[in-house]
Amino acid sequence: MVTPLKLISHKLCPYVQRAVIALNEKGVDFERVDIDLANKPDWFLKLSPLGKTPVLLVGDTAIFESAVILEYLEETQPQPLHPADALTRAEHRGWIEFGSAVLGDIAGFYAAKDEATFKAKTAQLEQKFARLETRVAAAPWFDGENFSLVDAVFGPVFRYFDLFDEIADFGIFANKPKLARWRKALAARPSVRSAVGADYPALLRDFVERRESWLSGLQARARAA
Repeated sequence: MVTPLKLISHKLCPYVQRAVIALNEKGVDFERVDIDLANKPDWFLKLSPLGKTPVLLVGDTAIFESAVILEYLEETQPQPLHPADALTRAEHRGWIEFGSAVLGDIAGFYAAKDEATFKAKTAQLEQKFARLETRVAAAPWFDGENFSLVDAVFGPVFRYFDLFDEIADFGIFANKPKLARWRKALAARPSVRSAVGADYPALLRDFVERRESWLSGLQARARAA
C-alpha cells in the first residue's frame, strides 16, 4: 500500500514551491493543503515545531524543513533529481543553500524601509547573482541537460523577479546572459509553472504593498503611471 503524502503549504512560500516542483518532476501523487501563515491553525502548529511551511505529512509522520523534504523524496521516490556522483551531489547541495541565502536577500530587498537600505540589498542581490553567473551552465539547466534540485530551488527565486521587473529595472541581472537563459528555461518548465496558482501574481503584489517598504512605494508609483 502506498503511504499518502500531504503537503502543508502557503500560496506564496518559495520553500513550498521547491517541494511541489520536486514532487511534480517525480510524478508523485500528493494532496496540497494551503494555510494562512498569519493565522496559523492549531493543528499546523502541532505538526511544525518551527511554525513554517512546508510540512510533508507521510501518513501520520510530519517532515519539516524544505531541504529535509527534498532529501526524503530523493531517497524514497523515483526519478532522482540529484546527480549520481557523490562529489557533484555535495556541490549541488551547497548551491541549494546558496539559493536559500538569495531568498534571504530577496526578503531584505522587498522589506527595506528606506532608500539606502534598499540600494544595499539590491547590491547584495546583484553580487549573489554575479557569483551564480560564473557557475551556472544554463544548457538549459543549472548543470547542463538534466533538471536537478538546484533548478527546483531557483525556479521560485526567479519567479519573484517577474513582479519586480514590472516595477523597475534594478540592474540585478544586467550582463548575466547565462542567468537570463536559465531563468527563461525555468519559467517555461511545467513543474515550475504549476508550483503556484493563477492568483500568485496578485497575491505577491498585495504582499509587497502590505510591507509598506521602499519597494512598496515604487510599486505604487509604477502602477499609478
